[in-house]
Amino acid sequence: MTTIHQPSVLALTGVEKVYRTDKLETLALSNINLTIAAGEFVSIMGPSGSGKSTLLNILGLLDVPSQGGVALHGKNVENFSDKELAVIRNQEIGFVFQSFHLVNDLRVVDNVEIPLLYRKGLSGAERRKMALEALEMVGLSSRTKHFPSQLSGGQQQRVAIARAIVGKPRLLLADEPTGNLDSKMGDEIMNILHTLNTSHHATIAMVTHDDRLAAATDRIIRIFDGHIVSTSVLSHAA
Repeated sequence: MTTIHQPSVLALTGVEKVYRTDKLETLALSNINLTIAAGEFVSIMGPSGSGKSTLLNILGLLDVPSQGGVALHGKNVENFSDKELAVIRNQEIGFVFQSFHLVNDLRVVDNVEIPLLYRKGLSGAERRKMALEALEMVGLSSRTKHFPSQLSGGQQQRVAIARAIVGKPRLLLADEPTGNLDSKMGDEIMNILHTLNTSHHATIAMVTHDDRLAAATDRIIRIFDGHIVSTSVLSHAA
């Protein structure tokens, strides 16, 4: 449910992103002002090339704006070192992509453990326990020893979600998470995301082209030519 009275997880103020080459300058985002509250499930929509993925990369601290500010839990990320940002991405942010990005020669449970390899102080037994718990959450506890090639597309995406949530991040970013799936599998993935949002209090920002999926989130942010052109709070959101 929408938590407009909750503190912000991320706040973008006057964000602009320009990509420059020797001969070309491309304005990807312009004057983006956006706040995502703790516990919100936000969808980001717009045509191809409108700046959706660029916005998601900035929200995930994978990219930096050319101008403007980004605040995480009220703290300006410009004040963080590259090492601090890497730790934040590993511990506080989970990423789910349209392409599953699984390591084909690793078993499912080992794929899920990958983000934990960068956590100091975790034993192998602790990593395995956390990975098994994450797989249980996405309904794949019976597939832990399978390889990605032995799974359906929907199952592979569930593994990718388990990998994204294994470290219990406070923010989950999903870039077209159902884009490579049929409608039935897409609905299963959305159900998992909703459970993470409602039962586990994950804050989620999801890029999607699917109006039906976006309509099931708390708020729709529409982008066109790098600008936010509308923001809609859905009637089912409290």
